[in-house]
Amino acid sequence: MRTPIPVLFAVVLASAWYGFARETPGARPNIVLVMTDDQGWAQVGFHGDPVLRTPHLDRLAGESVEMTRFYVSPVCAPTRAALLTGRYNYRTGVVDTYIGRALMEPGEVTVAEMLRDAGYRTGIFGKWHLGDNHPLRAADQGFEESLVHRGGGIGQPSDPPGSDYFDPVLFHNGEEKRYPGYVTDVFFDEALRWIGDGGGAPFFAYVPTNAPHSPYLVPDEYREPYAAQGLSDRDARIYGMITNIDDNVGRLLAHLDAHDLARDTLVIFMTDNGPTTRLYHAGLRARKGSVYENGIRVPFVVRWPVRLAPAAVDAVGAHIDLAPTLLAAAGVSPPPGTAFDGVNLLPLWDARDVEWPARSYVVQSHRGNAPTRYRAFAVIGPRYKLVQAQSFGQPAPPDAPFELYDLLDDPGETTDLAARRPDVVERLTGVYDRWFEDVSATRGYHPVRFAIGSDRQPHVTLTRQDWRMVSTPDGWGRDEPVLGVWEVDSRSAGPYDVTVTFATPAAADGAAHIAFRGFERSMPVAAGTGQVRFGDVRLETGPGAFEASFTTAGGEPLGAWHVDVVRR
Repeated sequence: MRTPIPVLFAVVLASAWYGFARETPGARPNIVLVMTDDQGWAQVGFHGDPVLRTPHLDRLAGESVEMTRFYVSPVCAPTRAALLTGRYNYRTGVVDTYIGRALMEPGEVTVAEMLRDAGYRTGIFGKWHLGDNHPLRAADQGFEESLVHRGGGIGQPSDPPGSDYFDPVLFHNGEEKRYPGYVTDVFFDEALRWIGDGGGAPFFAYVPTNAPHSPYLVPDEYREPYAAQGLSDRDARIYGMITNIDDNVGRLLAHLDAHDLARDTLVIFMTDNGPTTRLYHAGLRARKGSVYENGIRVPFVVRWPVRLAPAAVDAVGAHIDLAPTLLAAAGVSPPPGTAFDGVNLLPLWDARDVEWPARSYVVQSHRGNAPTRYRAFAVIGPRYKLVQAQSFGQPAPPDAPFELYDLLDDPGETTDLAARRPDVVERLTGVYDRWFEDVSATRGYHPVRFAIGSDRQPHVTLTRQDWRMVSTPDGWGRDEPVLGVWEVDSRSAGPYDVTVTFATPAAADGAAHIAFRGFERSMPVAAGTGQVRFGDVRLETGPGAFEASFTTAGGEPLGAWHVDVVRR
């Protein structure tokens, strides 16, 4: 059923009502999922941007089913966890984007694992952002082929020295390697090489670009046409990055055509959250990080020529629906006991005459090690949306008001109806309360640990992407006097070589320290030193907090920049 009436999302275990009967007997489509980073609902030509050029995406949209109201999280790692598991991100351990809060529990089963186990080739080319070390890596979570950058983005603290959007240092199946060229081109180059002629098993290619995320680096040939139209340098770079993505989508579609793969390949294009610019926003409110519409509503088109006719679907969909939908398209049953929050969207895409259940979709995202009730959340219903949107970065004030909007009449969220419709506020608050209790009870919000000393990854690099802060400010930059620890699981006593790299060379004489589960060692450091090595380190096995720091005489300890822990 393709209906103009929005669908209400409820927190349900999808397998209880939709099942996984094979949708098309004998059909095993190839699947390509392209997801860009920080590109908003309005930042495509087919949504009316008068400046942006996206001819290949416009063509794809014209050949696709478009879900006009598709929702994700306000920031990237939570979206990625929900998309890959079919479960709300709070169930998976992912609550934020950095400092140890973007690590997904290894016990979560991803759609890549399920497709791989059903005979699909699986590959990721781009941004993983759910853990850089075993057993949290893409290679540990179902992707047989992986080409990824570390952490949440190139140029962030997890990046290897010297990496950049041009000639980036990436990780191919765990091995560090520099690739010549512009990073988005590299990801598509390698995805197309891996897809090849499509011979043999069907494939699942996941291409989550890190563009158009900051630091907004792009070849001049893409920036200059927008700068010539009067856009600011920042916006010209963002738009240039999107046009570069569009060109690469064009290369992808041409490759599928050239190898006679297009008809039997399900191609999805979407983005992970709202934009970082409001140059064009089609009347939607706010931007990335917000639970207002422009922070969580994104473009979503799906083309599958052998099965789907182009159409617009106005019912609500969300990232949690993709895993069950892709499995249904492939005719793959999930493992026994799989508890999805999402549902199979194929009946909507197929234009079937189906009874679509009333559901409500809940989204919440803010800084911190654990969610806070009523902070930065939204409940999206069939018509109304309940919002508390003031406190992504800072705790909500005790009297933070709830807002209510009629999304059918007021998609720009300009008129707050909370005072006029207290009955709706009360009902949707109840939906949120039940959701919050349910997702919080799944496994709690204890730190997710990764391994050191494992056979799968004897060389582990600890970065500020994955540590847990023990000091303020709550940051990770080189110039911030911060201290953190890494919650890890030691799989071997060693011996290890531990190399500690400082954020900047020591300004004065001092000492470097490492510690783990009762083990401590210090080493004097002379002014100007940028790195020290501890040899023959032996660590007790088991879980614990690994610390590495530098202290000047009489000063406070400062956290390391990178720590390489290598089992000999």
